[in-house]
Amino acid sequence: MGLRVYLSGEIHTDWRERITEGAQGLDISFDSPVTDHAASDDCGVAILGAEPDKFWHDRKGAMVNAIRTRKGIEEADVVVVRFGEQYKQWNAAFDAGYAAALGKSIVTLHPPEHDHALKEVDAAALAMARTPEQVVAILRYVLTGTLPG
Repeated sequence: MGLRVYLSGEIHTDWRERITEGAQGLDISFDSPVTDHAASDDCGVAILGAEPDKFWHDRKGAMVNAIRTRKGIEEADVVVVRFGEQYKQWNAAFDAGYAAALGKSIVTLHPPEHDHALKEVDAAALAMARTPEQVVAILRYVLTGTLPG
């Protein structure tokens, strides 16, 4: 029984690497959005042509990225949504809502200071973690039934 896990959200820290490294040896395949910020922002105009207006530049990128995001979430068994400390991840909130609408198992990952702002997102999740290591422990438990330590 393997798992497909989609890692959504914040791209400025090493949380994805901590989860994938911690899950070594487990039957898990991971997917995520493009985490190269410039490539993600510019994919639409790089593929579909330049836009003089920044709004349309960003919109083209968002739409192309949405194709990848939707595919990843639709194919996932578990969607981990990370809300970081430094930046607003509005796209992560959308990803959580989309995953919830599809009936996916959601794990949110964020610091305590975001609890109030994310209360509705957390209510849709089956687990709310504070650290990538807690996410790994959840995934390990789901696959093996073993507790940490």
